[in-house]
This record gives sequence, C-alpha cells and structure tokens, in this order.
Amino acid sequence: MKAEQSVQELPGLKAQVDQVLYMPAFSYEGERPHHFAYFITIINGSDRAITVVARKWIVKQIHGETTVVEGDGVVGETPRLEQGESFSYDSFHAVGSDATVEGAYFCLDDSRNQFCVRIPLFALEIPNWGL
Repeated sequence: MKAEQSVQELPGLKAQVDQVLYMPAFSYEGERPHHFAYFITIINGSDRAITVVARKWIVKQIHGETTVVEGDGVVGETPRLEQGESFSYDSFHAVGSDATVEGAYFCLDDSRNQFCVRIPLFALEIPNWGL
C-alpha cells in the first residue's frame, strides 16, 4: 500500500501516544544530537480485523527542517489485530531542535479494504535543565 494514497479512517481504530522520553545518554554532536524514545499503542476497537501494513511519520523541527519517514509495517512487523486487540511498541526519533511529530498507520482488512489511523500530534521538547 502506498502511504500517499487517500484512505478513510476506520471508526474504532485508534493510535495513542503512551509516553515520550528524552534520552540524553544517546545524545551526540551532529545535526540531530537529541534522541527521544516514544511508546505507541494501536487499538482495534473497530468491527473487523485489520493488518497494519505501512506507516508515515512527519517530524517538523522548530528551526524549519521537516523529515518524512515512510515504510512498510511497524518496527519491522505487520501486526494483525483482531477486534478488541492492541499492539504496543517503542521506537525513537533524533532531532536537532524541539519538534512536533504526527502521521498515520495504513491498514488492510480481510477484504483488502484500505484504512488509516492517525498518529496524534506530539512534541519532542529538549529539556533546558538549567543550562
């Protein structure tokens, strides 16, 4: 499935951002020295089973750079979610400044109908920690 296709949202299918953590131990000098881990849950409260087949992330840094990340599946998997099931995972983004992140997961049902579920907008805020 190509992420740029226009697809409908499926009622009851949702993604939630469970947690976002700044990871200073992974920071380094360079263009994107600030690393954040994020934890996401995809919840299938719809009336059908779905398989997550693709994703699209949009990371907008406050200094103007926008990065679009598209690919198959989620963290190397194409999870199938029956009605009432969920899939949780963690991943990371590296940025050079504060940023916002949003996007979508693209799914297929058993009849090969295409749907999307929006990833809610969340912030990657680099702590000042009195510096």
